[in-house]
Amino acid sequence: MIRKNAFATSISVVAMLASTAAMAQTDLAALYEAAKAEGQLTTIALPHDWCGYGAVIEGFKAKYPGITINELNPDAGSADEIEAIKANKGNTGPQAPDVIDVGLSFGPSAKAEGLLQPYKVSTWDTIPDSAKDAEGYWYGDYYGVLSFLVNTDIVSKVPTSWADLKASDYANAVALAGDPRASNQAIQAVYAAGLATGAADAKAAGEAGLAYFGELNKAGNFVPVIGKAASVAQGTTPIVIAWDYNVLAWRDGFAGNPKAEVVVPSDSVVAGVYVQAISAYAPHPNAAKLWMEYLYSDEGQLGWLAGYCHPIRFNDLAANGKIPQELLDKLPPAEAYAKAVFPTLEEQGAAKEVITTQWDAVVGANVQ
Repeated sequence: MIRKNAFATSISVVAMLASTAAMAQTDLAALYEAAKAEGQLTTIALPHDWCGYGAVIEGFKAKYPGITINELNPDAGSADEIEAIKANKGNTGPQAPDVIDVGLSFGPSAKAEGLLQPYKVSTWDTIPDSAKDAEGYWYGDYYGVLSFLVNTDIVSKVPTSWADLKASDYANAVALAGDPRASNQAIQAVYAAGLATGAADAKAAGEAGLAYFGELNKAGNFVPVIGKAASVAQGTTPIVIAWDYNVLAWRDGFAGNPKAEVVVPSDSVVAGVYVQAISAYAPHPNAAKLWMEYLYSDEGQLGWLAGYCHPIRFNDLAANGKIPQELLDKLPPAEAYAKAVFPTLEEQGAAKEVITTQWDAVVGANVQ
């Protein structure tokens, strides 16, 4: 995902890098002054208990005093954020959002509608190409990967891969955290299982994923209920497949009763991404840019990680030893995320079409 650059050793290259770093610092200082002159940043749909946003917002305010954060509708969804931009095109008042944090599909569509303005943060090159618009109109901010939450009070042999789940050790044990005919989380899980078979493209991965769950169901390993924290704790679904930020929080909620382990499967790591963008009509464009600089700095990225949402620059931070050990200790091993793939919208659509329309015929399990 993230590529490390080779260390430069020549004096000329080192000098050039030092000069570039100094220039970036000067630009950031100027940006802060411009943002302070605007005096405010308006956000939307940022609940404080989601991805550690409460602490992230406080971190920004502490780092950049003099900028008030006006928080609109913390419980809004991605579609609501887009509608807020549309409804306030000519409004520079407090109801006009400067920035948005939306699901991946909303980035390209909002760009196409002329609702966003481009901005490339200083750490642009460390954001994977597959998770950003080449022109800077939107860019991935954090992601989750499909993982297994395992009740180890019940399951003695912890599975480490999608292939492992086929074993007889896991009879009546495995559930999805949603109905794969409707839930994106479940659809992506089926897709991830298909990729683990070596499928060459998204359609093939969808078909392979269906065949995989067909086998799982026939073997009696698949439990056709929507898995939740409670079903894991009660043992009715001792293994649930879901986004890691969900299952890590569930695990913490157990407080050791039951004992549980979160596993990122070794044979296929599929990531689901949210994206950031700046409104084309932002009343405070400099504050918006400064906010983006903070979010994509090491400090901002680690703020999301503390809330169990993997920052988009995770591999870069890990490779450079920037992640505190206490955070790493709460997560699956960093190397487990190194193989994360970020399906494009086209790939997601192709897999979804196959999975939602053929689940009943191929798998035959009515998930409820």
